[in-house]
Amino acid sequence: MKTRALLTAAVLCLAGPAFAQGKAPAAKEKAATKKEEKAAEKTENKPAAGGATARADVKDQKGQSLGEVTLTETPHGVLVKGTLSNVPAGEHAIHIHETGKCEAPFKTAGGHLNPAKKKHGILAAEGKHEGDLPNLHVPADGKIQFDFFAHGLKLKDVEDQDGAAVVVHAGVDDYQSDPAGNAGDRIACGIVTK
Repeated sequence: MKTRALLTAAVLCLAGPAFAQGKAPAAKEKAATKKEEKAAEKTENKPAAGGATARADVKDQKGQSLGEVTLTETPHGVLVKGTLSNVPAGEHAIHIHETGKCEAPFKTAGGHLNPAKKKHGILAAEGKHEGDLPNLHVPADGKIQFDFFAHGLKLKDVEDQDGAAVVVHAGVDDYQSDPAGNAGDRIACGIVTK
């Protein structure tokens, strides 16, 4: 009996380091996996390259939400994406305006965002305002999705002290008439927020 106990103790002493070595790689693998998961989490929650994003909940003059527009910083300007519904069918100007205030009839949003003090319109030789965007072409069902690229625009210009707003107009922007392209009344507005 005594011999058996001594043999068991000897085997455990000799085998102990082997068991510990067998567990060590598993513990290292587990730690490595946790590090990889944390790194993946950080990547998933990180905005796209350059990446700050701002949003505007666009509402009509009665205060009803028409949808959302997002502005995402890139190395070359701002990507403007939107999904709107219940917009009257036809062509409509959409601009980023200089003041983050949307009180109907939305004159409170001020003029187009224009930190470089240029003339209005992409067709104007002295243009364009940073807030000038392409027209929307809204189908009969009033629903539209769009992606625009505002070259040269920076979110810091949008997020200045008085903020900015996204405004949809009743008419089409002619891309040249100063100061607003003869776009007509302002039918929807959304304050840009982070």
